Amino acid sequence: MISVRDPQLQPLAAKVYDGQRLSFEEGLTLYQTRDLNTLMRLANYVRNERHGDDTYFVHSLRFSQTNICYVGCTFCSFAKRFGEEGAWDWSVAESVEWVREHYQPGLTEIHISSGHHPKRPFSYYPQLVAALRDNFPGVQIKAWTAAEIHHFAKIARSDYHRVLRELKDAGLVALPGGGAEIFSERVRRKIARNKVDANGWLEVHRTAHEMGIRSNATMLYGHIETLAERLDHMERLRKLQDETGGFMSFIPLSFQPWGNNLAQNLGKTEFTTGLDDLRNLAIARLYLDNFPHIKGYWATLTAPLAQVSLDWGVSDIDGTLIAESIVTSAGASSGRALSKEQLARYISDAGRVPVERDALYNVIRRYEAVS
Repeated sequence: MISVRDPQLQPLAAKVYDGQRLSFEEGLTLYQTRDLNTLMRLANYVRNERHGDDTYFVHSLRFSQTNICYVGCTFCSFAKRFGEEGAWDWSVAESVEWVREHYQPGLTEIHISSGHHPKRPFSYYPQLVAALRDNFPGVQIKAWTAAEIHHFAKIARSDYHRVLRELKDAGLVALPGGGAEIFSERVRRKIARNKVDANGWLEVHRTAHEMGIRSNATMLYGHIETLAERLDHMERLRKLQDETGGFMSFIPLSFQPWGNNLAQNLGKTEFTTGLDDLRNLAIARLYLDNFPHIKGYWATLTAPLAQVSLDWGVSDIDGTLIAESIVTSAGASSGRALSKEQLARYISDAGRVPVERDALYNVIRRYEAVS
């Protein structure tokens, strides 16, 4: 049992060591405490109990077949309109060629997220998955957020099950976790009015899990949400995970304040602070007791802070992120890719064991030592 400076954390620490679930009110206490050292040590305890020093990453290519989108999320710096400078919209053949140009030996995962294209028929999307599967055998396709699946169901005039069934039959193995933003309806009305609502997002993942499609979950923070709304977001995810067990990781994503309407309206030019990022990760590790992994997404944290986060509950730092374009369009300065060797060194230098995984957390290689 560690020493605790904040007396309000004493009963919470006892529950953590006893493996008991924290209540919503106790989660708020974690957000309000100034005893960040205790918060870090509790999160690190849970992380070490689950994973020891093992820290995961994936050799991943980030691909967006289009950045054309009609939704108009105010926080987004990625989306374009038809004819706008910098817009792209690729056919299946063009998409395959783009992936071929960026392919690297040993690539494990193609991670796809993109815009809500107003004109593409749904048939385009299973055709794209099948073409990538056939042209890059052995590479797993993790594709399209719940918001995009909701869009596909609308244009197909169908339901989530049929859409996901066709994509799975074409070769889809998992869903990324984007599109969640913050579940609070107050916030969604202001930042993502035209996107799937919280219940729809959760229902897509519930349906995917029932079909054996595993997924991740995200949370966008650091804009207009309250701390209670952050915790409410985690609470809803925890309840769904109790029901399905289909989530692999939770990824908090800090708001990137460049080139979007939300930043301009708020007059916001500063990124979240490192301590806010670390606190958020630690609370996620303690509160989401049924999630296998908390991911420290190095593209928004920066790689050095991702190293530090390994002591704050994080057991995964994502991956190589070849050709990442979404967060970099909003000002993330970490760069668009790291090699497997660089990621392994970052993890090893932090005193942890690098473990290369696939999209479903199957182990590919353990790096016992990185010199």
